[in-house]
Amino acid sequence: MTRYKVMAALTAGLLLVGGAQASALEQFKSFVASTKAAKGEFTQRQVKATNGDTPKAANNSSGTFVFARPGKFIWTYTKPYEQVLQADGDQLFIFDKDLNQVTTKKLGDALGSSPAAILFGSNDLEKNFTLSEGGTRDGLEWLKAVPKAKDTSFEQIAIGLKDGLPAAMELKDSFGQTSVLKFSKIEKNPALSATSFKFVVPKGADVFNN
Repeated sequence: MTRYKVMAALTAGLLLVGGAQASALEQFKSFVASTKAAKGEFTQRQVKATNGDTPKAANNSSGTFVFARPGKFIWTYTKPYEQVLQADGDQLFIFDKDLNQVTTKKLGDALGSSPAAILFGSNDLEKNFTLSEGGTRDGLEWLKAVPKAKDTSFEQIAIGLKDGLPAAMELKDSFGQTSVLKFSKIEKNPALSATSFKFVVPKGADVFNN
């Protein structure tokens, strides 16, 4: 085979591989359609904007998550302190272990345009978000999601995908702060019982209803 033919074959192969790479929107829609439940681990850090200077990272945390559509999830912070956000599809429970305190809220429509709806909500994301491609960065295909509701505290959400799974999420709020989450050890459609998301108030805990 001549040098020209070798180069032509390599070029054709690269084009084929590039063409086979699904866009962020395609990957995410496939993930949503095929994933009724999932669990995994996360790390989270907040980046604060400081007077136009380079943003500075702060408040690193990590933990685990499990969810089942629609609107059921357990988001557990294990570091630097223990806190649990748990939703049973109707109510949200926030448990602070150090204070032994539980705060309860109705999920209602608030979940619809929140970051939680991206992973934990219904399949009808385009009802609450305007979705668009966000390009390639850090080895991930990015999807931009802008809430349609005007009263949400988040201006923009970006989801980074790789191999059909969400690998990262960036949440930009109206105060110039960005929360950066990275996901790992994601398991799709694990076996979950009917009581997996039933919240049990810890013994002696103070309960506040909002």
